[in-house]
Amino acid sequence: MTEYAYTAAERRAVYRVIAERRDMRRFSPGEQVPEEVLARLLQAAHAAPSVGLMQPWRFIRVTDQDLRHRIHALVDAERELTGAALGPREAEFLALKVEGILECAELLVVALCDDREAHIFGRRTLPQMDLASVSCAIQNLWLAARCEGLGVGWVSLFDPQGLAELLGMPDGAEPVAILCVGPVPEFPDRPALELDGWTSARPLPEFVSENQWQTPGNERMV
Repeated sequence: MTEYAYTAAERRAVYRVIAERRDMRRFSPGEQVPEEVLARLLQAAHAAPSVGLMQPWRFIRVTDQDLRHRIHALVDAERELTGAALGPREAEFLALKVEGILECAELLVVALCDDREAHIFGRRTLPQMDLASVSCAIQNLWLAARCEGLGVGWVSLFDPQGLAELLGMPDGAEPVAILCVGPVPEFPDRPALELDGWTSARPLPEFVSENQWQTPGNERMV
């Protein structure tokens, strides 16, 4: 063990929160997140790594109930369109609960900033690294929330332009996530989409190869 390693108990806590993080859709209505807890979650998000220290994330806290309902309507419209696009699985998809916008204690919209072109460190070859950086910030917030006993649900069913206009975002800014945050009735032991029978998670060995790309179930591809 190196001198910089955490204790065994601390390491167990880190791995536990990673394993027990869930994408939540069901929240306890009428609850609140204390301001100091929300501040800790946002600070955890802001501590995320970013390419070239560009910090491309922006967080919009939605406290207006009318605005929350309008965001919900935007998501519900896309839910219907997504269902139609799924063809034979439409009815199955529409039966799923895919968001908790009206029930969660806090609603956050996470966006890419509007001055990304000023940051070229790492973006000349991989321009999507700004999105990767924002995703790291969301994951930080997600894990911090689980530590606080709070659930987070990442909602991606929305028209980006429609949401940007609804929130008065400038040209160049792009919403990438609606986050539902708050107390939940329980944390299931498996992902909700598994419990609902939509799909199932695959084991790690299917995603790891050595030296060459390997398709699961096949010999190494050269």
